[in-house]
Amino acid sequence: MRFGRDVLRGGMDPLSFIRFLTTLGEILVIETLPDAMPAAAEMDPESCYLGFEIRLQTRASKADIERVFDFCRDDCELRILSPNSKLSEYVKLIKELPEDDMRLGEILMRCGAVTQAELDAGLRSQKQVRLPAEGEAEPPPLPLGEILVDKKVIHKAVVEAAVNKQAQVSEKKAVEARLIRVQADKLDQLIDLVGELVIAGASANLLAQRSGQAELVESTSILSRLVENIRDSALQLRMVQIGETFTRFNRVVRDVSRELDKEIDLVITGAETELDKSVVEKIGDPLMHLVRNSMDHGIEAAAVREKKGKPRRGRVSLNAYHDSGSIVIEVADDGGGLPRDKIFDKAVEKGLVQPGQQLSDQEVINLIWEPGFSTADQVSNLSGRGVGMDVVRRNIQSLRGTCEVSSTEGQGSTFTIRLPLTLAIIDGFLVGVAGSAYVIPLDMVIECIELKENTADRDFLNLRGEVLPFVRLREMFEIEGEPPVRENIVVIQYAGQKAGIVVDQLMGEFQTVIKPLSTIFRHLRGIGGSTILGTGEVALILDVQALVQRNARSEERDLGYAAGLRQTQQN
Repeated sequence: MRFGRDVLRGGMDPLSFIRFLTTLGEILVIETLPDAMPAAAEMDPESCYLGFEIRLQTRASKADIERVFDFCRDDCELRILSPNSKLSEYVKLIKELPEDDMRLGEILMRCGAVTQAELDAGLRSQKQVRLPAEGEAEPPPLPLGEILVDKKVIHKAVVEAAVNKQAQVSEKKAVEARLIRVQADKLDQLIDLVGELVIAGASANLLAQRSGQAELVESTSILSRLVENIRDSALQLRMVQIGETFTRFNRVVRDVSRELDKEIDLVITGAETELDKSVVEKIGDPLMHLVRNSMDHGIEAAAVREKKGKPRRGRVSLNAYHDSGSIVIEVADDGGGLPRDKIFDKAVEKGLVQPGQQLSDQEVINLIWEPGFSTADQVSNLSGRGVGMDVVRRNIQSLRGTCEVSSTEGQGSTFTIRLPLTLAIIDGFLVGVAGSAYVIPLDMVIECIELKENTADRDFLNLRGEVLPFVRLREMFEIEGEPPVRENIVVIQYAGQKAGIVVDQLMGEFQTVIKPLSTIFRHLRGIGGSTILGTGEVALILDVQALVQRNARSEERDLGYAAGLRQTQQN
């Protein structure tokens, strides 16, 4: 703050303005700037030569502080600069602004980084360009952001954030200008036709192989490759980035945190991950429930977090990435985690478990998926109404997906949703057992090996020093007949777990058009759908996730039995 020379002649006391500042907050530091003081002989007692640098701690806005100096604004030089600690807040506000086409000054004013007076002064300075010399081209005006930084009105980092916001909006509008809106029904019809084309192409390829004509085989091979490219292009039309779904939660987190009187930030990663549009439309409600649940049950109040040595502001994270032909969406928080004892007591109260029943930590946590289960002590807008996590899991399972939870008390919880990339057509690996054909999603297949060892009395083998549990399809589906002398194992991986599927034949890759099973078969474990082969026969699509989990449970059961046997022997 530098007062004008004539401020005293106007009947104003500079110190009165500084005293009035204390009504807005606390003055931490005040430093007098005497550099404009002339020699004693040249000093005019009616002129003001002093300036001040003041550090003010306040919740008031820049506009409120500026209004304190309204009466002397024209005769003084005033610069109000936010402290460095506020930079991240301004940058965050700029990122959360709507995707509107705004000028730089509008963006800076909307986030409160500059006032109208500061913006007007900057624009006036921008217009005061020097006159070009004779024959010289007119110089371009200085950028407004550069002027505001030079005048020490705003920090450079905030200007850069506003410029980036402008660039993002311009880039998005340029992308939208190249878009053509197509009704979803037309896309669905196209996908259905491509599916029929894939089946017809497989049939033509099979007939060509049977004919033994080299030219026909080559021709159908080219046709198959073109059909595959058409399939990929058609499916790509329905792929959208999940980021648009994620960004909706910025406002939800802001509103709900205000309602709960908590301080919560939303962190989004993997927004560029693509997913089938039909899946994206149906995943919004389950995600909304999980995010609100994390804020209500997971994140503690600011005072409680400080007592635990945590930052005041809680964090809810949304993350998406691809894994083994699936998309994984994680909803995580750094709150208090799921209370094991409270969940167990509530389950006993509802009759879900017996009072003395021994359950592992994960089994207790999984009780939250039971219908109507809630640990809320009272009904609110967010919880305690009986519409719980079972609805979330049911909605995700309807998309052929899974939902799991992991939690550490005092540190937070993570809900992991795993979904198929598309609900229409996939690359499959065809296998056979006693004349029946089955399809395994190719993205989950790691390798195929011959079953050489004598494993009739066990369901695991040593795969290069690693224990590989496996399931025999012949036994699982109770297929009659003796197995062949030479059996094969298809090694699959799902959610980081490996397992093997023992089959009779390996029949190669196959473009698989997924046909849903009738509701009569919805309770079948290990079957995820069906498809039509080139011969017109129906092949079942294996549910890899169910098979892997079955092996994992079998392994845990065997380990538990072995541990119990050892304990009995010791006793």
